Amino acid sequence: MPETWWRGAAIYQVYLRSFADGNGDGIGDLAGLRSRLAYLADLGINAVWLNPWYPSPMADGGYDVADYRAIEPSFGDLEEAERFIEEAHELGIKVIIDVVPNHHSDQSEWFKAALAAGPGSPERERFWFRDEPGDWKSIFGGPAWTQVPDGQWYLHLFAPEQPDFNWTNPEVHQEFHDVLRFWFDRGVDGIRIDSAAVLVKNFEGGDPDGYTDLPEVHDVYRSWRRLADTEYTDRIFIGEVWFPDQERFARYLRPDELHTAFNFDFLACPWEPAALRASITQTLATHLPLGAPPTWVLSNHDVTRVVTRYGREITSWDHGARRDGFPSDLELGYRRARAAALLAMALPGGVYVYQGEELGLPEVDDIPGELRQDPMWVRSGYTVPGRDGCRVPLPWSGQEKPFGFGSGEPWLPQPADWNKLTVEAQSEDLGSMLSLYRSGLRLRRELLGDGTLTWCESRDDVLAFQRESGLVCVVNLGSEPAPLPPHTEVLLASGPLEGDELPSDTAVWLR
Repeated sequence: MPETWWRGAAIYQVYLRSFADGNGDGIGDLAGLRSRLAYLADLGINAVWLNPWYPSPMADGGYDVADYRAIEPSFGDLEEAERFIEEAHELGIKVIIDVVPNHHSDQSEWFKAALAAGPGSPERERFWFRDEPGDWKSIFGGPAWTQVPDGQWYLHLFAPEQPDFNWTNPEVHQEFHDVLRFWFDRGVDGIRIDSAAVLVKNFEGGDPDGYTDLPEVHDVYRSWRRLADTEYTDRIFIGEVWFPDQERFARYLRPDELHTAFNFDFLACPWEPAALRASITQTLATHLPLGAPPTWVLSNHDVTRVVTRYGREITSWDHGARRDGFPSDLELGYRRARAAALLAMALPGGVYVYQGEELGLPEVDDIPGELRQDPMWVRSGYTVPGRDGCRVPLPWSGQEKPFGFGSGEPWLPQPADWNKLTVEAQSEDLGSMLSLYRSGLRLRRELLGDGTLTWCESRDDVLAFQRESGLVCVVNLGSEPAPLPPHTEVLLASGPLEGDELPSDTAVWLR
């Protein structure tokens, strides 16, 4: 695979706790993932991205990291992680892992040492301790400051179990340089950076958002890029950067910073032709001057699954207005999700597939409150269900729960009707979502990936563009069938065609 593999890669996101359980304890693990690597290779992806696999008390699904140089015992151990990396590489699959540089775990050795050392100590300077709390609010709800027994307060932009690092401290910089080397030395090909824009804090002036996209954060990533480029070959950084402002977003993609960043504008976009066209056009215009490839993302472990979202009256995504439990026409959402998959795979750049997306899994909205794990649920006073509904363990086979996920009861309950959505049930069905993804990803390897597009003339409610290979993607977002452009071959369609017309909420690849 060339050194620029990441420019047009299809990257599969593995939420390890919910992918496959190899030891029967109800929690996905490395043994389960290794047992399913052949499935991922057959799917046709180029790389896997794993959410945090480090030791963690799991106050926030593993994003409260206690040790950046080890593996969470419920997932396996370091030796097994190294075997996984080796086996993935043997199948031609690159490995990307999460690094969480904004915060640690309150159970980490560093934070325990800070509590023991007391006010004014070097150990406390690794974090943000103050004699008086500020008025910042936690992203998860409630105050962003928690008091410790000696009277001081520490900052946590997320849960209290996630104390923020002090990035003005050189020791923090050195720690993360060492962490990067630790994993690059073990063959990891890329790093996805969690909450990439909020590392640096400014407490002056009373700004309630004195931590988002401060100029000094770019110095952090320039130093990381220098490390990767000078000490290693073919290593990449991917930023989790949420910005509506494309100019600010683009700064993270300058040639001496990150290689790519998630395109949340496209993810959040409603299923509307004008909005999607504008998002695609703006994304390409933002990336082109920088020489950076765009990324196209429909869902991830933090957002409502696309089948459910596209079946709702409001199809856009907003963290501040999650619409959990809102009615959804799942048949409509499923049809649109199939069309959206072909749209995303046809666009130039990289594409991400969140586990279960290729199975057409809906959001699980009816998880009982006592079984919910997301800290959003508790921190919101039990009013925001949170993200558990998109993290329910995958169904692999069989007619009864846990559908081949493992031999034990899964850590989150699966719906009984997921027997129709298992990998086993879909594998032999040429009309299934899984078959669509397999076909689309295979054709994408041959004909698509990195490059540019040319918009084709079409109705206002139709998106149509051509790629360098000659492939034409047409998506009908209108309510009436649309005539197909001249073509010699139908390569793939998200649903049945009506003669020479493309039905509503359907996509097709032509040439």
